[in-house]
Amino acid sequence: MEKVVLPPIPAKRYFTIGEVSELCGVKPHVLRYWEQEFTQLRPVKRRGNRRYYQHHEVLLIRRIRELLYEQGFTINGARNRLDSHGRANGAEADEADEMKVEASPQASVDVEALRKEILQVIDLLGGSAAKQI
Repeated sequence: MEKVVLPPIPAKRYFTIGEVSELCGVKPHVLRYWEQEFTQLRPVKRRGNRRYYQHHEVLLIRRIRELLYEQGFTINGARNRLDSHGRANGAEADEADEMKVEASPQASVDVEALRKEILQVIDLLGGSAAKQI
């Protein structure tokens, strides 16, 4: 099956089921069914049990749609594929890895500064515990 070109996702925090249906080319009843089949898909439910999807869930739905409709996976196959990759979208995983790398040097600097401050406090309090650290 040919890859369908889907509309761009607007910069909004929440999307209704109707909006997600249009953005992903899937009918609302299918989205409700996929909620039961894919544990990663958990839209926020508000007043009147209305579903509100966030950006990452729209991406997940597009990925599920691609696996089922374009790559020919079964529901079980798509579920296993999503579970084995840990994330619905490889770009999200890459972004998260980049953020971890960027955060690591900052975190180690903060830990070292904190360690020095603790040692100074211990010295002020008596100094005997500082040799244990």
